[in-house]
Amino acid sequence: MPRELRGDIQGLRAVAVLTVIAAHAGVPFLPGGFVGVDVFYVISGYLIASLLYREVLLTGRISVGAFWARRARRILPAATLVTVVTVLLSLAWLSLLDARQVVVDALWASAFAANIHFAQQGVYYFAQGEGPSPLQHYWSLAVEEQFYVVWPLLLGACLVVTRWLRRGRTRQVERLPRSAVLTMLVVLTLASLAWSIHATVASPASAYFSTLTRAWELGAGALVALVPPTFVRRLTRLSLETMAVAGAGLLVTSCVVITEDTPFPGIAAVLPVAGTALLILSGSAADAPGKRTTSSRALAVAPMRMIGDWSYSLYLWHWPAFVLPPVALDRGMTPVEKALAVLVVITLSAYSYRFVETPFRVGRPARRLVRRRALVLYPASAVLVVATAGGAWWWTGHQGGEHGNTPPITVAGPPIDGVHNTEALVRASVSAAKDKRAVPSNLTPDLLNLRDSIADVGECDYEDNVRTLCPHGDGDRSVVVIGDSHARAWIPAFNRIIDAGHWTAYYLVKPQCTAAHVTIASLGSDQPFTDCSDFQDWVVGQVEELHPDLVVVASSPPVNGVFDGGKRITSVDGIIPILRAGYDDLFIELSQYADQVALVRDVPKSPDDPATCLSSGSPSLGDCMFEPVERSTVLGNVAVDSARSTGIEVVDPTPWLCYQGECPIVIGGTLSYRDTDHITTEYAANLWSELGHALHMLTAVE
Repeated sequence: MPRELRGDIQGLRAVAVLTVIAAHAGVPFLPGGFVGVDVFYVISGYLIASLLYREVLLTGRISVGAFWARRARRILPAATLVTVVTVLLSLAWLSLLDARQVVVDALWASAFAANIHFAQQGVYYFAQGEGPSPLQHYWSLAVEEQFYVVWPLLLGACLVVTRWLRRGRTRQVERLPRSAVLTMLVVLTLASLAWSIHATVASPASAYFSTLTRAWELGAGALVALVPPTFVRRLTRLSLETMAVAGAGLLVTSCVVITEDTPFPGIAAVLPVAGTALLILSGSAADAPGKRTTSSRALAVAPMRMIGDWSYSLYLWHWPAFVLPPVALDRGMTPVEKALAVLVVITLSAYSYRFVETPFRVGRPARRLVRRRALVLYPASAVLVVATAGGAWWWTGHQGGEHGNTPPITVAGPPIDGVHNTEALVRASVSAAKDKRAVPSNLTPDLLNLRDSIADVGECDYEDNVRTLCPHGDGDRSVVVIGDSHARAWIPAFNRIIDAGHWTAYYLVKPQCTAAHVTIASLGSDQPFTDCSDFQDWVVGQVEELHPDLVVVASSPPVNGVFDGGKRITSVDGIIPILRAGYDDLFIELSQYADQVALVRDVPKSPDDPATCLSSGSPSLGDCMFEPVERSTVLGNVAVDSARSTGIEVVDPTPWLCYQGECPIVIGGTLSYRDTDHITTEYAANLWSELGHALHMLTAVE
């Protein structure tokens, strides 16, 4: 257990943060550099456990309040500064909707629960093309802080229980019962590792952020800290060098072999964790004559120690520096611009370390905030972030609120030439967009609430692997709607249809799960989405049992490719035949169990987020009108061709959304899309009559 900061560990911190920055900067030969986070976890587990073990050996107890106070001085000042600056920069560079989301993210980050927040959202950490939060990297800080809360309590409980059990058996109870602590750590670490392996396969997006899937990495560091230095010093120089070389080799292999497509953390995280543990362990004998390894010397050189000192600030600043500029530039960053961003990050980190971190660790603020007084930093940090977030929320609300009295787009007179009112309104909206008319001032839904325009599925949310039926309505005819989130988007229309047409509906929809009988890849990895395959089988079984009057299929193409045997196919030409066969199987099977089957063609997809366009600057309607993405259109045709070849009726909603290849984001006074490919609940509800008649669900009541 080290008594002072080891130079080689500071150098190891430098390696960790540099690999993370390199990976996020897109350095091609270090795709797995993000494992630097795992290196940090092992280091943190080692250092924190060492401090607590030493405290127990010296005093026989743990001062939890003093420990948390030290963590507050170390973590909160820099984290708070970066959070506040990031929120302010987001207000300047992001759209109002995205800036509001950053405000929410900041509140979660200030509560050290960012990992829970992003896991609940099902965020994929590497999906930079989809606009990640500039505070998304705070998830790792949240995991560490949660460890800091729980670990001293667990260690203290272990001490109390051990001493109580051994009471009266010996005259003197050892202050640090190593065997008991070792047993506890081994059990918890192995349990966390086992869960990490399972969760990484079952739910990769959320597993990446989970404390339970990461705890074993911190536990590994705590286990290394439990190894007596005297034991390591007895090892030969050759043994120590071999250990160090093996550790370095594992780290290098991790950075080179592991990629964004590798299921992670899971079993793959064993490589960087084991490598870090070996390097730390081999370096713990450095103070013994002739036992200092080559890697310890290399890691402890002055430049590496300096970068290690700055590593915390480097980690905090680097992610916003890579996420925010592309938004301000409205394009990706060039290699030169990324290099400039790194220089800015290094400069900011040097100043943060000198003027923010250091004073709260050893300067005047540290002397004033001694012992438990430093706990005041927690509420102080929260107040500052909440105040910033509150001001940002008010400002975005003011900017995005209703201003002026620009009227909605209207169609004068009755339908002309057989064109329904909705199609006529779409045509008028396209014309208004071409004329660069101003956005109507009273939009439905409210622009600032657009992201929340998601259809309610009721008690049966099949995203959570529910396997029960929830009927909607009590009519004497039944309809089953199947598909993914695009099918879910039509639920508001179906709710009105079943009320008017006396139907009972079952919404068997699961986000990201294409309806066709194909094996698709999970959104966050290159592994099969097994939950989707299981759900597809269950849906067919339910249709067979219900034998409904009508089954309606609505689904988007696979986002992350399909599998042909064990190979993932992502090209359009490769997907088409597999997807066609999957839809053929689906329609043939459904036709056996339902009186009628219909396909609602997938809605056109925008290349950019129309909501972001509308909430950035002062756009006209024309600035946000889009032409459908070709890939989605081509793959959408596959379902249509399959349906028609098997005698399935096809309903095409495109005329209700677009005219002559152009799609307005505002139709009349209603926002039609909430993102690139989902229609809003409000506009879906407006289309109930068109959809109901097209599916012949309202003919009986006319």
